[in-house]
Amino acid sequence: MNKELEHKFVTELQDNQNIVHKVCTLYTNDRDSHNDLFQEITIQLWKAYPKFRGDAKFSTWMYRVALNTAITLYRKNKRRIDTSDYESIIFKIKADEYDETEELQLKLMYKAVKQLNDVDKALVFLYLEDKNYTEISETLGITEVNARVKMNRIKTKLRTILNP
Repeated sequence: MNKELEHKFVTELQDNQNIVHKVCTLYTNDRDSHNDLFQEITIQLWKAYPKFRGDAKFSTWMYRVALNTAITLYRKNKRRIDTSDYESIIFKIKADEYDETEELQLKLMYKAVKQLNDVDKALVFLYLEDKNYTEISETLGITEVNARVKMNRIKTKLRTILNP
């Protein structure tokens, strides 16, 4: 890969790395797994970048690669026994913004979302990222109608999980 393409990739990755971190948080339970998944997603993005045509926004393409990588690894690792607990996730919140209730709600939401299947997790993630249904459908490779229907079903399922 030439230096110009490499520079462009690094710049885009730096500008959008929060996307990858959010996906890692959703699909991992500890810092080491988070770092490993971040590295794997970065490698997959790098391998796929020469084929990125720019038909979609870089961030949309990045969501797709990141989620597909996470889902693939999640399915491979699902056979292992996970000894980490959701409470080991550290939320970085500024002291002046600290709200114990909000932190508890975030932990409960993450715990509930982690109970969903991998595609539903990805859909919730994109929804919470304020992506519209067109972007969600493009990223996940499903129809817009299917994305809306699935999201309504997921909302019901999450309500049931959070309010048994």
